[in-house]
Amino acid sequence: MIDTESPADPARAAAPPPPGGPPVKLRRAVVLTAVLVAAALAAGLWPRWRQRDARAADERELAVPLVTVVTPAPGRAGAGLLLPAEVKAWVEAPLYARASGYLKRWHVDLGARVKRGALLAEISTPELDRELERTHDDLAEAAAALGLAKITADRYAALVKSASVSEQETAEKQADLAVKTARQQAARANLRRLEETKGFARVTAPFAGTITAREIDVGDLIAAGTSRPLFRLAQADRLRVFVRVPQSHAAAAVVGQSAELLLPERPGRGFPARVVRTAGAMATDSRTLLVELEVDNARGEILPGSFGEVRLAPDTRPAPLTLPGNTLLFRPEGPQVGVVGPADRVELRKVKLGRDFGTIVEILGGVSAADRVILNPSDSLVAGALVKAAAPARVAAPASQPKGR
Repeated sequence: MIDTESPADPARAAAPPPPGGPPVKLRRAVVLTAVLVAAALAAGLWPRWRQRDARAADERELAVPLVTVVTPAPGRAGAGLLLPAEVKAWVEAPLYARASGYLKRWHVDLGARVKRGALLAEISTPELDRELERTHDDLAEAAAALGLAKITADRYAALVKSASVSEQETAEKQADLAVKTARQQAARANLRRLEETKGFARVTAPFAGTITAREIDVGDLIAAGTSRPLFRLAQADRLRVFVRVPQSHAAAAVVGQSAELLLPERPGRGFPARVVRTAGAMATDSRTLLVELEVDNARGEILPGSFGEVRLAPDTRPAPLTLPGNTLLFRPEGPQVGVVGPADRVELRKVKLGRDFGTIVEILGGVSAADRVILNPSDSLVAGALVKAAAPARVAAPASQPKGR
C-alpha cells in the first residue's frame, strides 16, 4: 500500500511551512495591485485637479476687470492766441453841413485822396447872403446912432459944467451912448457869426485822408443840423485794430506787446501790430477785455472796415496736460477721472478742466504726467476697486489751438 501523504520530494518535505500569513509572492502581488490601482486613480484624478485649479485661476482673473489706461500728455505749445479783430481807420469822420442852401458843385468823389484844407464842395446860400446884407446895414445904422449919441453925450458933459443942462439930462445922454455902443457891438457880433456861417458854404477837409463816401449831388437841398452827412473822410495810413481778449488771457495783453494781423484775403501774410491801449476793465456782458492795436498801413494794403484775426504773442507758460474726453466722469462732486494706483487699486480724482479741443480736453489740475488714467470708465467705478491695467498709451496733442471765445 502506497503512502500518499509521504513527501515525494525530500527537499520539499524538509522545508518548514511559512509562519502564519500569506506567502511572499502573494504579498508582492497585493502591493503591486495597490500601486497600480493608486496610479490609475491618480492618473484619472490629476487632470480634474488641474482643470479645477485652472478654472479657479480663470475665475480669479476674470473677477478683476481689465481696463485700458492712458497717460496725460502736455498740449502743443501755443502759437499765440488767435482772436477775431475789427479793423478801423486811425481817424474817421462824417462831414456835415453848417450852412443851409443848395449844393452848387462837388470837387472830390469816392476814393479821392485829399489833403487837409482841400475844398470838397460848395454850397449856394442865397438866404444867408440876404441876411448878411441886412446885417451890414444894421451895423451901419448902429454905427451912425452911436456917433450921434457920442457927440450928444460929449456936448451935455460940457454944458453941465456951466449949469446949462441938468445932471439928469447929462446922465440920460451917457446912458443912451452906452445903449448905442452895445447895439453896435451886437450888430458886429451878428455879422461875424453870419460871415463864419458863410465860410461853411465851402466844405473843406479837416484832415488828410480818403473820401470813403459821397452822399450828395449837385442841386441837393442842404439843411444845416440834419443827420445826413455830405462826405465821409477816413485817414488810413495807420489803422486801429480792436480785439476782445477772454478773461483767462487778459493778463497777457499789455501795452507794447507785439502781435500779428491776419486777413482772409491775404493768406500766409501777416502784418505787424502793437498793443497801444486797453480798456482797463472787463466787459460785463462778455467777460472780455477790449484791446486796441496799431498797424502801419502806409502802402494802403489794408482797407479800413475789414474783418481779420489778431494773433497775440505766444504764451510762455508751460502747456497744460491733456486727456481724451472719454476719460472723464461727470458726477455730483464735479468732473473726475479714475487713476490706477501702484497696487492696481482705483483712485477717483477730481480734476479742473481747461479748454475743450473736441476729443481732447485740457486738464489744469488733479493729475500728473506719470498717472495711469482709465479710458472709458464705467459709471459703476468706485474708489479702491482692484483692476488690471493694459499697457498705457500716450495722448496725442491737439492739432491746433482754439480761437478765443
